[in-house]
Amino acid sequence: MSERSFVIDTDTASDDAVALVMALRHPAIRVEAITVVAGNVPLEQGTQNALYTVERCGCRIPVHRGVAHPLLRPLQTAQFCHGEDGMGDIGLPLSGRRPADGHAVDVLMDISRRLAGRLTLVTLGPLTNLAVALAREPRVAQWIERCVVMGGIGFGHGNIVPAAEYNLWVDPEAAKIVFESGLRMTMVGWDVSHRRATFTADEAESLGRLSELGAFCVEIQKGLREFGIRYLKQEGFDLPDPMAMAVALDPSVATDTKRLHVEIETKSELTRGQSVVDHLRSTGKEPNVDVVLDASREGFLRLLHAAVQAEGRTLDSP
Repeated sequence: MSERSFVIDTDTASDDAVALVMALRHPAIRVEAITVVAGNVPLEQGTQNALYTVERCGCRIPVHRGVAHPLLRPLQTAQFCHGEDGMGDIGLPLSGRRPADGHAVDVLMDISRRLAGRLTLVTLGPLTNLAVALAREPRVAQWIERCVVMGGIGFGHGNIVPAAEYNLWVDPEAAKIVFESGLRMTMVGWDVSHRRATFTADEAESLGRLSELGAFCVEIQKGLREFGIRYLKQEGFDLPDPMAMAVALDPSVATDTKRLHVEIETKSELTRGQSVVDHLRSTGKEPNVDVVLDASREGFLRLLHAAVQAEGRTLDSP
């Protein structure tokens, strides 16, 4: 199995951490770097969460700090559902680790250039880092072979406001830049994880029993579970970032994908951050995004279970 190169851009909170586990423990994936952006939690906390997760996976992967706030708006975190520390407030030691030198935006540009045509970028948070990289070097859009974005909604309602998903809502201006950049994008919206990656209490318990790492992946969802039941009217927590990671790791997990035109709303406060998907192609505009409309829960669980049960491995920094 040939090795593929990934960069993961994340606002590391509880579901992001599970997505990192899936990539870091996959035998065919080389994670070149993890870049952190402000979103679910402030930048410094997200950086510490990423460093802790890398450590739990037994890896040595560089983690780089990026942009600390959206392009034009104040940061509005999701600590109300992920916990103050972003990892469920379960008492993990999430401080004191040192990130790698170099700004995340520079790292994105440098690795994209070095691995032109051979790099998969997976974005798990607001698109601020990527938007700044594209503004500084538009050729990044051509250098990246594939970008899998956890964000937006293919069908249905949002998870932060009625019309929008959190990642795009936090920094819609950045999302607009990215969606209009010509980047080869696959969008895995919150609607997919809401339907295919939600865990009941019994299902979460089964995942936690698989291994110590499985238990970690479940325990950090404490706040997200309460939010899912109370606010999203689900049976438990859902894992949007791991579902997007599953599609990045194995495209066959996406069972219904259509190439459609998607625009991001930035003007209206009512629909701020909405991913406006032209399902009927009524605008006449060229499709710009591969929109995942459905996915295999079995394929997703296969990758997740394999990750938490994989033998530990130590990777040297690229």
